[in-house]
Amino acid sequence: MDINKQLEVIKRGAVEIISEDELVKKLESSLKNKKPLKIKAGFDPTAPDIHLGHTVLLRKLRQFQELGHEVYFLIGDFTGQIGDPTGRSELRKQLTKDEVDKNALTYKRQVAKILNLDKLKIVFNSKWFEKMTNAEMLQLTTHATVSQMLARDDFKKRYAKGENISILEFLYPLMQGYDSVVLEADIELGGTDQIFNLLYARELQKDFKQAPQVVITMPLLEGTDGAQKMSKSFGNYIGINEPAGEIFGKIMSISDELMLKYYTLLTDDDLDAVRSMHPKEAKVKLAKIIITQYHSRNEAERAAEDFQKVFSQKETPSDIPEYKTAAGKTIVNILVESGLVASGNEARRAVKQGGVFFNDSKVDNESFTPQSGGILKLGSRRFLKVIL
Repeated sequence: MDINKQLEVIKRGAVEIISEDELVKKLESSLKNKKPLKIKAGFDPTAPDIHLGHTVLLRKLRQFQELGHEVYFLIGDFTGQIGDPTGRSELRKQLTKDEVDKNALTYKRQVAKILNLDKLKIVFNSKWFEKMTNAEMLQLTTHATVSQMLARDDFKKRYAKGENISILEFLYPLMQGYDSVVLEADIELGGTDQIFNLLYARELQKDFKQAPQVVITMPLLEGTDGAQKMSKSFGNYIGINEPAGEIFGKIMSISDELMLKYYTLLTDDDLDAVRSMHPKEAKVKLAKIIITQYHSRNEAERAAEDFQKVFSQKETPSDIPEYKTAAGKTIVNILVESGLVASGNEARRAVKQGGVFFNDSKVDNESFTPQSGGILKLGSRRFLKVIL
């Protein structure tokens, strides 16, 4: 594909390219020498689930694959034990190696829904960091200064407030940058909140006599609340492994304005055509596209039918998962053990807020114990057929 067409694909949805002139030169060299560019994106496996916010970056990586370039999916299994301090206002809890390894395994399974694994180079930065001696690690720190790190906005704010910043957190941008040195990355992708780390890698590559990588930043996708970035901690996420019906309902709940951003970053659809549609019709189409991408077309159609039944016709969905359990368990036990909620606190909160129904009756007591089987409803979208 010629350079202009490649640029059109690369620039769609991107916030900033540093710099576009350098990118053009790298693309020209790639075409002339018939040598693909090395595209890098790093992911710290600090949580097991991938949500639509992550897929903004993953879709851009897939586009680079389709353009014929070499994509490196870097799993920061070593740096993940430190935890990226970006955007943090306090010391970050460190994960154990077992926790990081478990999360990394689920990442590989989930990215297969987006990226071509046959053309993907999955690398772990423990491969080089675990081999480094203490002396080599200390030598690496000579490429960074305290003043450089304090120029970073979040560190600057924490320092001004007298809040703790660990030396370990200072090391994180340095180590992320060193990943680019080891891979000799031509281009690195990241969210807009990663700009300091991405630019620092350019400087580190220069120190190691390498051509600096081009930095491409992608926007942070707002969650279903339309305010904060999509995150499990904010409860506004849409996980790609969530049930199709749950994904459908969440997408139907977003604002019309946010819907257009989702179309831009999560689909390849013509935006002018989307703008000409009725907002509800456009959301239904968006929900079907997303579910088809991560589940199947059949599940997308079924989710649309069930949504129509539940919200327009006030009926129960046709395809409800079953959960078999012993008699005598409270509604809180059933909610947690079935996986409808993540914890007892979340289950009790749902009951207190009036969001739990059993056989169409609101459950107002967390000690309620079903005496027979029936339909359990959580919120407006989640159903479970309880069999005692």
